[in-house]
Amino acid sequence: MKKSALITFALTFTTFATLLAGCGGSSSAKDADAAAKSSSSAPKSAKVVAVGSTALQPLVEQAASAYQEDHPEAKITVQGGGSGTGLSQVVQGAVTIGNSDIFAEQGKGVDASKLEDHQVAVVGMAPVANKDAGVKNLSMSQLRDIFTGKVKNWKAVGGADKAITVVNRAQGSGTRATFEAAVLEGKSAMTSQEQDSNGAVQKIVATTPGAVSYLAFSYIKDDVQALSVDNVKPTPENVATNDWKIWSYEHMYTKGKADAGAAAFLKYIDSDAVQKSLVTKLGYISIHDMKVQKDANNKVSNK
Repeated sequence: MKKSALITFALTFTTFATLLAGCGGSSSAKDADAAAKSSSSAPKSAKVVAVGSTALQPLVEQAASAYQEDHPEAKITVQGGGSGTGLSQVVQGAVTIGNSDIFAEQGKGVDASKLEDHQVAVVGMAPVANKDAGVKNLSMSQLRDIFTGKVKNWKAVGGADKAITVVNRAQGSGTRATFEAAVLEGKSAMTSQEQDSNGAVQKIVATTPGAVSYLAFSYIKDDVQALSVDNVKPTPENVATNDWKIWSYEHMYTKGKADAGAAAFLKYIDSDAVQKSLVTKLGYISIHDMKVQKDANNKVSNK
């Protein structure tokens, strides 16, 4: 009897243990299921519309193209229009991201308190001239005199005997705002033809004798002459130390906290794949390489 009782107990214990193990396995499976669902909680598709700065446009376009190769479910549309357009449209909620060369606080009629700032790069900007101007370097005061209309012939600044044709960016352009803040010292620019984009300016300066304007580094090509200022060359290295004074942050603003699709794209732009490769390839400066910082009042200080 004792032996039979022991056998019965053993069988009962084994059955109970098996049931416990089964329950444990079921619980683990549920936990794993929940974890899998949690890790894939990002939306299956994401639509992002980024509008604004033409200085930032080449970087965002190429980053979007590369991102969509790895994330075919994402749809990212990138357009120019200028920083003013980007800021006003993102505040209105008409676009996902507003690209800007200037701080939202510097935009006219923009409620910066509604926006979240994502600084993704730094852009240097340089004065450029048609190659027949015969000038490669100007002092800051000479540059100011040209854009305020005081100097009207390249001969007055050591160049060819040729009339100067000033080409400006339109009001609302972040590139214009950055250039005027660094160069004009509060003076008003002369009345001249205005263009809506860096690309249009580049073509006009390249083909118009005596023309002068300014461009983001990413738009400067061999068919125009980039001008040094006070014998300092417009290079990323000089921007990083503020030896070159004409530069700004590239901002990608969202209205409040970025939604999941925009947040994922912004995270990609801040990744090494973009910051250590694409940013420098296109002539921008990585936000992480700057030795100085600038605030919305254009005050520069060491990091």
